[in-house]
Amino acid sequence: MTWSFSLGRVLGSELRVHVTFFLLLAWVGFAAYSSGGLPAAIENLIFVLALFACVVAHEFGHALMARRYGIKTPDITLLPIGGLARLERMPEKPMQEVWVALAGPAVNIVIWIVLVALGAGMPLETMAQIDTTGPSLLSRLAYVNLLLAVFNMIPAFPMDGGRVFRALLCLKMDRVKATRIAAMSGQAVAVAFGFWGLSSGNPILVLIAVFVFVAASSESQDVAMRSVARRVLARDAMITEYQALSPTDTLATAAQAVIHTTQHEFPVLAPDGDLLGFVTRGRLFAALAGDSPRSEPATSIMETDIPKVQLTSGLEMVLEGLHKGAPAIAVCTHAGHMVGYITRENIGELMVIRGR
Repeated sequence: MTWSFSLGRVLGSELRVHVTFFLLLAWVGFAAYSSGGLPAAIENLIFVLALFACVVAHEFGHALMARRYGIKTPDITLLPIGGLARLERMPEKPMQEVWVALAGPAVNIVIWIVLVALGAGMPLETMAQIDTTGPSLLSRLAYVNLLLAVFNMIPAFPMDGGRVFRALLCLKMDRVKATRIAAMSGQAVAVAFGFWGLSSGNPILVLIAVFVFVAASSESQDVAMRSVARRVLARDAMITEYQALSPTDTLATAAQAVIHTTQHEFPVLAPDGDLLGFVTRGRLFAALAGDSPRSEPATSIMETDIPKVQLTSGLEMVLEGLHKGAPAIAVCTHAGHMVGYITRENIGELMVIRGR
């Protein structure tokens, strides 16, 4: 996920933190400092670290349950709404998806029970004081775990409740339709959160609303794409008419190609037709904005780690490569010569043409 950075690997998964997660931490920390000064800020820091650990435990609940069904979790990203465990694939059976989704909130419930057993109290009059140091640390932590469990069970993508909702719908309808309904539910909740945040002056709620709305739409599109991909081969989706660059072309030549075509990426081909890499618009614009000489070879900015597939490869294999960040997937003959390439954009166009 963009705008995130790695903290290392834990139990086989890369632990990442999205920058927006720190907006939530800063909001809670600033409120504590404003009300109680440095001692309150120190206590709040301890609370934030404990909260961080609870969110990580929540996500590993998903990861470990998914592992029971043979599904790996490449990475876990912490977000303002709790976090996101990215599974290499979703469980094929609806009830497996239900158990994977419920595992996260279940961890928070267990933590809440343990904290209450250790003496944490949750008087109703202090529940709204999570951003202050009034209640004890254990009480605040108990409350936030209960809040995480309840909040994540709201039937809105990409939260756990939305995934449970989608899985239950899959018992009665196909996955694409079920995902579309669950995504619309998530976007409706996002609009409500956004209105609540704007009317109450709470920027965190607005941030959560934006994230939920975008993530719900992205999930729906991704599932629809994968549905199309199961029925399509690489040769059916590849771009065959394109302008290529040669190893001797310069940045100036690439810039002219951008102006005279609608391409966003340009393959660099050796004289024998072998693919050397891709020059993307983003890298070209960055180089030109950085005052790189236009006489420099275009190969100096090309991306060389380009996945290759055969003409008869399934489109699902192509999607996997695109999800890992490749600008394009090269479609090659058995001899290794590129005959076309595929981007996420033209897969989206294919999806629309085929009626999703």
